Amino acid sequence: MISKPKFKIGRRLGAGVYDKCQTAKFSASSGKFAGPNARRPKALTEYGAQLIEKQKIRFSYGITERQLSNYVKKASLVKGSGTAEKFYENLESRLDNIVYRMGLTNSRRAARQMVSHGHFIVNNHKVTIPSYEVKVGDVIKIREGSKTKKIFDNLIDRLKEYNCPAWLSFDASKMEGKMLAKPKNVETFLDLNAVLEFYSR
Repeated sequence: MISKPKFKIGRRLGAGVYDKCQTAKFSASSGKFAGPNARRPKALTEYGAQLIEKQKIRFSYGITERQLSNYVKKASLVKGSGTAEKFYENLESRLDNIVYRMGLTNSRRAARQMVSHGHFIVNNHKVTIPSYEVKVGDVIKIREGSKTKKIFDNLIDRLKEYNCPAWLSFDASKMEGKMLAKPKNVETFLDLNAVLEFYSR
């Protein structure tokens, strides 16, 4: 798990890296570094831009360099324009990300903890590995013994205003969800092709 000062990373890579950085507090703190006397940043080289995109993905999903490299290698087995799409599918299909996308918690970091602590069952088997790959048709349930935990208090009320991605569903009354289809990339914050080019060097 990556643990570094989020605001510092957010200023360097962009607010989209962490949910915590998408606040008025972050915007105000970032403004301190953008005054009239602030030094103009140097223009990035192609390599530098690709490196930043790689770091955005690492910190957004909370994965290690080795994990990211493995996801790229797996996606690279798909030739042509489908490589970036497969890369995105690999990242989004992680169990911790699925829990986050279903709205069960407000950050991927919290989702990783919840998975590691054994609060979820996938297809009737308890899974404690955050990087576990969820497939289309898989059913994710909150473990019976975890339903009364404080982290799931007022879950139905919390999910009323949350819009789950179209490729996922979650029934708060049953405390279970399902992966309906492969993830579709709607993120404009991440440049997946730049990362693929970085690793192809």
